[in-house]
Amino acid sequence: MPADDRRQALVRMVRQDCGSCHGMRLTGGLGPPLTPAALAGKPLSSMAATIHAGRPGTPMPGWRAMLSADEAAWIAERLADGFPEELR
Repeated sequence: MPADDRRQALVRMVRQDCGSCHGMRLTGGLGPPLTPAALAGKPLSSMAATIHAGRPGTPMPGWRAMLSADEAAWIAERLADGFPEELR
């Protein structure tokens, strides 16, 4: 699990950077929704791989230059549970 300050930075990154395509509330936009209902049944490992490496042939970039594989997995877990607005 990332350290507290890094988790805060990851939440901001998802809300701002991912939100620019997936909607600021992650309910969809250019990219599909990233809500628990939309992600139900999708393997966490597949979601983490998409976050980390991107999806060739689509606008989804890989974030490996900014995230470790473990951080991508942490984000995937949070998305599946309902991504936080901010961490306390």
